[in-house]
Amino acid sequence: MNPILNIILEILTLAVGVAAGYFFHRYQAEQAAKARHEKADDIIKAANAQARLIESSSRENATKIVQAAEAEMKVRRMELNRETERLDKRRGELDARFDKIEQREQTLNKRQSVVDKRANDIEKLYEDQVKKLAEIAQMTQEDARKDLFAAAEKEARGDMARIIRQIEAEAREEGEKRARVLIADAIQRVASEHVAEVTRAVVTLPSEEMKGRIVGRNGRNIKAFEQAAGVDVIVDDTPDSVTVSCFDSVRREIARRALAKLVLDGRIHPAHIEKVLEDERKAVEKIINESGDQAAFEANITGLHPEVLRMMGRLKFRTSYGQNQLAHAVEVAKLAGILAAEIGANVELSKQGGFLHDIGKAMDHNQDGTHAGLGAEFCKRYGVHPVVVNAIASHHHEVEQETIEAVIAESADAISGARPGARREDLEAYIKRIRSLEEMSMSFEGVQQAFAIQAGREVRILVKPEAIDDLASARLARDVAKKIEETMQYPGQIRVTVIRETRSTEYAK
Repeated sequence: MNPILNIILEILTLAVGVAAGYFFHRYQAEQAAKARHEKADDIIKAANAQARLIESSSRENATKIVQAAEAEMKVRRMELNRETERLDKRRGELDARFDKIEQREQTLNKRQSVVDKRANDIEKLYEDQVKKLAEIAQMTQEDARKDLFAAAEKEARGDMARIIRQIEAEAREEGEKRARVLIADAIQRVASEHVAEVTRAVVTLPSEEMKGRIVGRNGRNIKAFEQAAGVDVIVDDTPDSVTVSCFDSVRREIARRALAKLVLDGRIHPAHIEKVLEDERKAVEKIINESGDQAAFEANITGLHPEVLRMMGRLKFRTSYGQNQLAHAVEVAKLAGILAAEIGANVELSKQGGFLHDIGKAMDHNQDGTHAGLGAEFCKRYGVHPVVVNAIASHHHEVEQETIEAVIAESADAISGARPGARREDLEAYIKRIRSLEEMSMSFEGVQQAFAIQAGREVRILVKPEAIDDLASARLARDVAKKIEETMQYPGQIRVTVIRETRSTEYAK
């Protein structure tokens, strides 16, 4: 076959294929476009149907909402109408009540006028009655008032006695200490002529000839001794003894020891006197230091400043009613420790307060102030605990007691000083005090007998039962105790007991 013909056939075939493909593709495009148009129409129809449906539903909902709103408005309008009616009714009631109140006020005003008029009439009648009663009783209103007050006072005294007895029965706290041994303190720190038994020391001499050697030529030796020692040496008619007098217990002890050493040595002249006095001062100072340390050891107290212990050692030469003050301090410290342990207080601070409570008695008599105040100031200066300082300052109630330890220190001091046998008085003063207690108790009306017992620490009073009743007995005990406090001086406290006995006796015949 001819190649050209083949090419032509192939070209024709290709052209026919292209034309066929073109027409087929066009057919498919037309079919696809037609399908899309149909689908679009279906979508539009569905959308229109849906829109119509939605529109129909919206109209129904809107209608329902409008209907509901109208129904709610109707209900609200009805409620508002009811509330308006209620308010109108309430307003009418208030108006009616206000009218009634006005009427009542007018009525009350009229009644008040009547009451005022009647009150004036009653006042006038009362004045007339008072005048008539005064004329009948022949007594003025002032006299009647006095009689009424007297009767009320009598009744009040009976009530007061009953209240006092009740308070005394129920009270648990110990009252303020009734007696402070001021005389004994003054003896040790202030000059006085009538206290020789506690301000003098007697030095025994081997012979009467020694008195002349002590005095020396023209009194040279005794003057030198008194000037150097700061004491008075009394050479009297007492055989084989001389007396050293001084109100400073430490200086008196130094002078006594020095004079005893001079008498034993036999060399008595001014130069030797000064040397012996200086030696004895050192010896007594050593004794003071050792005594303070030993006392603190016995009381089981540690941590005190050496100056505090040295001042406590000076109490070795101090006494109060015959009771050695340093031994008293140790005893009070032990008692305070026991009391503190029993009630749960601070044992160490209580013991220190009891140990140091009378340290002010060791101060020089030229210092102004009470021994409690001086001791508290001294201990505060040397770093003693504030609780202990308060216990020292307040053990005689010169300042307020701030802690339970202060109360314990005061109680221990009272126990140590007031217990039987702790302190002594001379026989004459003791008997005089006992008699004074009994005579003072017998001076009250209605007392049958009075007895001072327990070394004068208790007074028992027997009263006449027909003259004094139970309430008067309580009042009598209070009056006797008050009179003892005001007129007597005594260590510790005195208990007053009033006994009223009623006996009923009949005879069987």
